[in-house]
Amino acid sequence: MATNPVKFINETRAEIAKVVWPTRREVVLTTIMVFIMAALMATFFSLVDLGIRQGLQVILTYFGS
Repeated sequence: MATNPVKFINETRAEIAKVVWPTRREVVLTTIMVFIMAALMATFFSLVDLGIRQGLQVILTYFGS
């Protein structure tokens, strides 16, 4: 189905006008929260990795030889 390019552009502009854009404060707060969550998740997975590594070392030392 062919669409009239002028009609498409007008409909696109109408849809873009309906968008509620975030304020600068919302963008900054959201960005800060993303960095905090990324740091928390990195710490969590590092601790889990360390725990698994230590557990495997204990198992391999105890049962390895």
